[in-house]
Parts: sequence; structure tokens; C-alpha cells
Amino acid sequence: MDWIQVTIQTATAGIEAVSGRLYQLGINGLEIEDAQDFNDFLENSTQSWDYVDDALMQRASSPTLVRLYLPDDMGGAQTLVEIKSTLHTLAAQDPDHIFGPLTVSLAGLSEQDWAENWKQYYKPLKIGERILIKPEWEDAGDTEGRTVFEINPGMSFGTGTHESTQLCIENLEKIITPDADVLDLGCGSGILSVIALLLGAGHAVAVDIDPNAARIAGENAAKNHIASDRYITLSGDILSDERLRNKIAQQKYDIVLANIVADVIIALAPSVKAFLKPDAAFICSGIISDRLEDVKEVMAAGGLIINKIETKGDWAAIVAGAV
Repeated sequence: MDWIQVTIQTATAGIEAVSGRLYQLGINGLEIEDAQDFNDFLENSTQSWDYVDDALMQRASSPTLVRLYLPDDMGGAQTLVEIKSTLHTLAAQDPDHIFGPLTVSLAGLSEQDWAENWKQYYKPLKIGERILIKPEWEDAGDTEGRTVFEINPGMSFGTGTHESTQLCIENLEKIITPDADVLDLGCGSGILSVIALLLGAGHAVAVDIDPNAARIAGENAAKNHIASDRYITLSGDILSDERLRNKIAQQKYDIVLANIVADVIIALAPSVKAFLKPDAAFICSGIISDRLEDVKEVMAAGGLIINKIETKGDWAAIVAGAV
């Protein structure tokens, strides 16, 4: 199997945050080069050295890097999408750039080549009983009566191949009702909220901390012939922006979706009840199995009752409602 080297440029202060997000994605084999560690070594070991090679000294001024390796296949390409998405989110939460540039580079393959190579792996995908996700360059063939969601995956998060997204879609198609009002928190590509509209929901609000994600979600809605008055996209941090939170809460929703990560769901849990209509459903996923108990505990404290938990691979999804 061929492997692609992925290098993330960060800063000493960003190592823990970057590593934590990668661990949430199931990525454990990391190489870390921290210039600060080398500087500390030099400062604390001068009594042992008369001379330090120039090449070693250059490392003291090198950037801080987190490096990992991905297989050169569809799974690796999807993981790269998730890495880029979580780094976009982290960057949006770091306006002072304390965590460094958070840029991604690929060794031996340009990102454009990677995106083009990915097309050979990405084919129409059936999810649940009712959905077919189709890349725009592919022929859907026999849809078997499924609702078709068309997407240009590019490098945006939310393509349907990840277990957490599939869990959300499978639960969404079971509970969607005609003309439902839907709120999609951390919308990414808009896959969940656009599919909700294609399944018959009346109106959806999609929110993401990354302005690019909100823009892409709007483009994907248009690609699927969703009228602009049925789909509103908003950008901002719902956790820290009280004005945005109040704007969203001006109406109540039949379904609230959050396919994010455990830590963000935990932070969201106290606010979710304010968005729900009576008998509404909160579908959340992106929860690595090791964090499931933490999420359950906080949801109960936030006035949410868990109706169902489903797992796929190492990931869990929860369907809950207000007490």
C-alpha cells in the first residue's frame, strides 16, 4: 500500500489542541517536532556540549510540526477531509493564531492531485433505506427509488462515507416529518440539513463556525435545487456568540442535528433544549465510543432524555429529546 505523508504546521501552544482533534478522528500515530523542546534541551544541556552542529541549530528555529501518514486510498482521502475540516474549525476559534498557521502539506503529492485521484474511489453511496449520495461526476444509475443527494466532495467535510455521518442520516430518515423545521449545528458541507429538505422537511437553518463551510453548504443546497427561502446558512461560534445563539433560538425546531465531536456536543448540551419544540428530536453523532458516557452524563444534566444510542465502528450516535 502507498502512503501519503501529511504535515500540519502549528505552534508549541497548539500541539495539544491539534493532537486532541486528531485523536478524536481516530488518528493515534503522530510524529511531533517541537522547536521549543530543542531550545529547552540546548539551554539545559550547555554544560555537556562544546559545539553544536549548524544543522542541529537550525532545528531551533524550525516550525512546530505534527506529522502523520495516511493510506493513498479513499479512506485516507476521507480522513484528510476530516483533518482539514477540524483544523478549519480550530483556526476559527483561534483568531490570535496562538496555535500557529494550522496549514496542511502533503509530501510527494499536491493537494490538487490528491483531490483528482480521490474521484476514482468516490462512487454513489447508498445509506439507510432512502438515501443515495452521488458525486456530481458520477451517473446515479438505478436509484431504486432513493432520494439522491448530489455533491462535489472536493475538500469539504461531510460526504457520507464516515460512520458518524451515516448514523445521523440513518436516524434522520426514520424520524423526518413533512414540513419539519431543522437546525444543523456544525453543518460542514450541509449534507444532513440538505438531505432533510430532500426528504420533505420544510425549512432548515445550517450553522458552522467556519464561513467556508457555511458557503459550501449553501452551494450544495442550490446544487440540489433547494430554494433559497428554505435554507439559511449562518457562520459563527454558537458557544461563545450570544447574539447568534439568540438569533437561532428565535424559533423552535422539530429536529436538531449535530455531527461534530464529543467535546463540542458536551459544550452544546446545556443550550440544545432551548431550540427544541415539544416532542422534537436531537440527533448527535461524531462521538468516539470512549467519550459516550461523558456525553450521556452532560445531556442528562442539560434536561435531555436519551431515547436511543446506535454505534457503528468506533463511533456512536444519540437520539434524544427534552424531558
